[in-house]
Parts: sequence; structure tokens; C-alpha cells
Amino acid sequence: MPEATILPFTPGAWVRLPTQPDWGLGQVQTVVGPQVTVNFENQGKQVVNIAAVDLDLVEEARPPRG
Repeated sequence: MPEATILPFTPGAWVRLPTQPDWGLGQVQTVVGPQVTVNFENQGKQVVNIAAVDLDLVEEARPPRG
């Protein structure tokens, strides 16, 4: 039986997409398999396929500017 992979991406987690630094800080909304929906400061809601691109977990985050 394959070992389960535990991903750090859970709703509410703060992340950055290294290939799109101008999108700013994002907050994870949902995770369905490799599809992570993130609400970014400067780009709005985006679906990121973490099987294809890296998404960096931000340990200490601040809420997006209002």
C-alpha cells in the first residue's frame, strides 16, 4: 500500500507562488487533490496545480491589505 502524502496546504494557510511574485501573499481557500484554490492579494482567486508548480507555504503571514 502506498504511503500517504501529507500536504501543508490547508484552508486558511498563507502561501506565495514563486513564479508570480507580483501576485503577493495568498490564502488557501480549498484543496482538492493537487488543485489548490488561493485568493491572492493582487490577482484574486486562482486555482494552482501543485503537481505542476511550486507553491511556497509562508510560516508567518499578515492579512492582505484591505
